[in-house]
Amino acid sequence: MKISLGADHGGVDLKNAVISALKDMGHEPIDRGTYDHERVDYPDFGKAVAEDVVSGAADFGVLVCTTGIGISISANKVRGIRAAVVYNEDGAEFCRRHNDANIICFGQKYQTPYEAAKYTKIFLETAFEGGRHEGRVEKIAAIETENDR
Repeated sequence: MKISLGADHGGVDLKNAVISALKDMGHEPIDRGTYDHERVDYPDFGKAVAEDVVSGAADFGVLVCTTGIGISISANKVRGIRAAVVYNEDGAEFCRRHNDANIICFGQKYQTPYEAAKYTKIFLETAFEGGRHEGRVEKIAAIETENDR
């Protein structure tokens, strides 16, 4: 799979670790930056990865900032994105299984490279369950179109 990744200066080290893990898993990472510890703004990277996912340039996305929160909020502003901040295995599984999340987000402050790689693997290998959850995901999408009025 093609996986788009992005991070600000507070998440660049964890992003780079996940890129390495994705390569080891046989995936094709698309690195949207940042590439060093110079101060940058996380919304720029959240948007870039989200646009890769909605355009089909990437199958899924991974975003990292210090907490995972700011960058996930930014990504979720892009229509069609369901970005979830994940802190454990259960979250990695259920954000896909029940919410059809298409971007997983981490806080470099809270996850080790091992954990982020493990949660990303679970995320990528878990299918959306559909069924009773389909209507809920459709309601999320409907909220996006309400803002157009």
